Amino acid sequence: MALAPEYFTADMVRALPDDGNRYELLWGELLVTPARRGTHQRIVLRLARLLADYCDDLGTLETLASPADISWGPDTLVQPDLFVVPKAEAITGDWTRMKTLVLVAEITSPSTARRDRFEKRKLYQQQGVATLWLVDPDRRLVEVWTPDARFPVVETERVSWHPLGANSPLVIEIAELLRER
Repeated sequence: MALAPEYFTADMVRALPDDGNRYELLWGELLVTPARRGTHQRIVLRLARLLADYCDDLGTLETLASPADISWGPDTLVQPDLFVVPKAEAITGDWTRMKTLVLVAEITSPSTARRDRFEKRKLYQQQGVATLWLVDPDRRLVEVWTPDARFPVVETERVSWHPLGANSPLVIEIAELLRER
């Protein structure tokens, strides 16, 4: 029986079979997550619609969702739930050219919360992701992180995003985003 390597590369992860699991790589460590819960998917869809409409109106940014292979080096590969990149990077259709993540939204679940909050958050901050939203359905809040933040801004009523060049911010009511149906 062959043993799995102790240190994975992004190319090794890309070669894994499509078996319904979500594979990510943080500094050589392979992370495997099962399929997402229905609640998670509903929140992703709601947030994707809001972000996509807002970005379409701006004309300079595009909203995308995983599966995606976002990598900043040979030992990292992440699949953010949702992310916004400059349209010039998005239109290439090439994950390797999408490096400037302007906004990342991760919807936490019991199986991913620790990883999202610590390991992935640190990676996003190191890579200069301007805004990271950790949407926590269980705690009914959104943590807002920026590259230099040591602690998040915790929003319980509404979260807003005002990217460079936008005339007005996108404001999202958290209760509406996290509603059950």
